Amino acid sequence: MGKTILLILIGKRKDSAVKVQQILTGWGCLIKTRLGIHDGILENCSDEGLVICELVGTKEQKEELARKLAVIPEVNSKLVELSL
Repeated sequence: MGKTILLILIGKRKDSAVKVQQILTGWGCLIKTRLGIHDGILENCSDEGLVICELVGTKEQKEELARKLAVIPEVNSKLVELSL
C-alpha cells in the first residue's frame, strides 16, 4: 500500500496563502490529511509556510492539484510517492 504526500512551500505567505487556500478548498475531496506549519508568534510570524497533505484519488488528479498550486507566484509544490 502506498501513500501520496503533497508538499507545499509558500513564500510571501500573507499574499499567497489565500490563493493556496482557495485551491485546496476546491480540491478538498482529494485531501485525507492536512498539516500547516509556519514559525512565529503574534506579530512575529514568518513570511514562509509549509503545508503537508496526504492525498487520495487518481494520479492525474493529484498531479493537476500540484500543478495548480505551482503556478502561484512564491509557491512550490512537490508530490512524493511512498510505498513499502
